[in-house]
Amino acid sequence: MRKFFQEIKADLKFRTAGPGQKLSEPSRVPKEKPKAEAAPKPRQGPTDEAQMAAAAALARMELKPKVKVASSQEAIKNQVRRELMAEAAASGKGLSAEEKDVTSPDQEGAAAPSVSGVYFICPLTGAVVRKDQKEKHLREAIQSYFSVDPVAASIMEIHTFNKDHEKVRMGVETMAKYLDNIYLHPEEEKYRKIKLQNKVFQERISCLDGIHRFFQAIGFETKTLPVPGQGKQSKEEYYVLKEEMLTKLEDLKDYKEQLLSSKPVRAQLDRQLCVFKPSPEAARFELPDDFYNLTAEEIKREQRLRTEAVEKASMLRTRAMREKEEQREMRKYNYTLIRVRFPDGYILQGTFYARESVSVLYNFVREALRDDWLPFELLGPGGLKLTDENLAFNECGLVPSALLTLAWDAAVMADIQASGEEQPASPLKPELLSGVQTLS
Repeated sequence: MRKFFQEIKADLKFRTAGPGQKLSEPSRVPKEKPKAEAAPKPRQGPTDEAQMAAAAALARMELKPKVKVASSQEAIKNQVRRELMAEAAASGKGLSAEEKDVTSPDQEGAAAPSVSGVYFICPLTGAVVRKDQKEKHLREAIQSYFSVDPVAASIMEIHTFNKDHEKVRMGVETMAKYLDNIYLHPEEEKYRKIKLQNKVFQERISCLDGIHRFFQAIGFETKTLPVPGQGKQSKEEYYVLKEEMLTKLEDLKDYKEQLLSSKPVRAQLDRQLCVFKPSPEAARFELPDDFYNLTAEEIKREQRLRTEAVEKASMLRTRAMREKEEQREMRKYNYTLIRVRFPDGYILQGTFYARESVSVLYNFVREALRDDWLPFELLGPGGLKLTDENLAFNECGLVPSALLTLAWDAAVMADIQASGEEQPASPLKPELLSGVQTLS
């Protein structure tokens, strides 16, 4: 055994001898004859199936979110940055130097939000307001409209701010009967008086927001009158139609029709249309809390619970449990941010309701094209074609965000190229390209 170790030691000494040193004889190790190198075989190109699989794999890799673990201090700073940017966008004011320092991300910080929030367009003023200011702005706009048309403004109040639609329907129909009786029997005084303490009036009409303004606007006034058959001391309040309104019975008929046919005033979702230059960050989304159907505290709790249970849930969930969870996930989102990448790499972005149909997206893209007649189709993640335009975004798994690809009709494009006509550099409208942005 000692001899064996001595031979190993001598062999190591032989291998590590420095320059100019005499090498000691190594232990006898049979030398291997060098093998002749085999001629390299010519490599074959990948098959069509392999290329398709590779393309699908690259698409999946691109869609995977880039995970970055942020320190607690960095997370707080990013949250402050998002809030300041949202406030600045809502108020239209610039940021101060101190705020800019907070909002500017660190070298390794998280990306800025893809959108600063969800916004709506007021149909009365045309103003763009943030989601949490929408109802307040609508109330103020309708209040201002009283100076223009008090009847229309009061009808707006009735239909917009009473959330129980069944109560609104019953109240409006009852009110219409009152006006019909006056219109059909103007000579009957009893129809021109409405007792405020009447049970039907109390249950169906008086409880509605805006209804008393409507009575005043169409010519009723409040009077305290004695109750018939109970003496002068017994009095009750009534709505009584003014005498001059008997000469304007056609107006009463018009007011009734307006009341029955009107709909709630709804602010329109602002698409926040944006066009971006080609970018490798197209599949990366940073969404604000507005996109979730949860409060900020609920979102934080949901994220914490999901982080703690992700491994266990992935092993123990049954198919039924997974489907139930998917349904629950779909309900969490009120909105979705969609990006459509064109063949030239340019990206069209818009905000949608999560329950809107895919047909709305096709119209959105078509309206952005220079030539809106060009046929195209949209491909979802993995190259899946969105053929059923009646499906909602959340039913297609396109919430809370998604990157889609636009593909032109091959036959039509071949005919266009064969015509020899010079084609524009981009299919998007020039006015959209003039405001193109860089996706960060």
